[in-house]
Amino acid sequence: MNIAAVRLFLEVAEAGSLSKVAARRQTVQSHVSRQITEFERSLGGRLFRRTGRGVELTELGERAAVKLRMWLQQTEQLVHELRSDSRQLMGDVRLGVIPSAAHPLVTRLFERLQAKHPGIRLDVAEAQGAELDAMLDSAAVDMAILFRFHRPRASEEKLLGIANTYLVSAPGDALTRTSTVPFAQLAGLRLVLPRRPSHWRNALDETARSLGFKLDAIAQADSLTVQKELVARNAGLYTVLGPYTIADEVRLGRLQASRIVRPDLQRHVTLAMPRQGKLSPAGRVVADEVQALVASWGHRLTEP
Repeated sequence: MNIAAVRLFLEVAEAGSLSKVAARRQTVQSHVSRQITEFERSLGGRLFRRTGRGVELTELGERAAVKLRMWLQQTEQLVHELRSDSRQLMGDVRLGVIPSAAHPLVTRLFERLQAKHPGIRLDVAEAQGAELDAMLDSAAVDMAILFRFHRPRASEEKLLGIANTYLVSAPGDALTRTSTVPFAQLAGLRLVLPRRPSHWRNALDETARSLGFKLDAIAQADSLTVQKELVARNAGLYTVLGPYTIADEVRLGRLQASRIVRPDLQRHVTLAMPRQGKLSPAGRVVADEVQALVASWGHRLTEP
């Protein structure tokens, strides 16, 4: 069915005149008449009868007009939906995140994508930095949010923010009651640290070695939750974590923390892009939304 022919037929039916329609369309009446005749031929019957005042629908024309109005409305709606779909980004985006970025960053990111780009589906993998690097190399994820010890220079990594490091204890501890604590004060402390191999554990051990002592890890755990729970429930036990991991517990009074200085153990939060190939259009949107969201929070992974 030709949409233009249907529209012309319905226009003539409503106007009751070939000449009026020809005038509206700035063409000659014979051209409109020829198109109507061709349309009637395609349907196998007369749709109009000529009168002294113009044209009027035949019985076939009346039935055709009812059905074709409905058909045209549905067809135009379908065209509108297809055009909307063509402008809507769709596809799966695989995002790797360090545990401290899992919430609220991923939660808010999902909400923004649902509101603006519901055709984009997130596939989130939570892992530590070394594992995320391996996933990027093998193309198991499209991009990853992770920590770096140096400011990123490569074009495939975008700086999101800078995270300090904190000595964390149960509430009421004298050492973490101050705003800062020198790294040297970790000497002799009972610590819960990440298991080896770990870039973060290596950095902590190397910093202690450079200051002439060895960290006393009486417990080791990869799980940030386990580290925090052990410290919260055992006075005199400490761990070393970033600000985003402990923000909720510190605010609720379950943990106490003091920023480590001399040296400042700062890590750079980066958005690492694929090292092979390019991001899909949906991937570029997710990358832009991550950067915009973190920037709106003052370049932090948690809401102000």
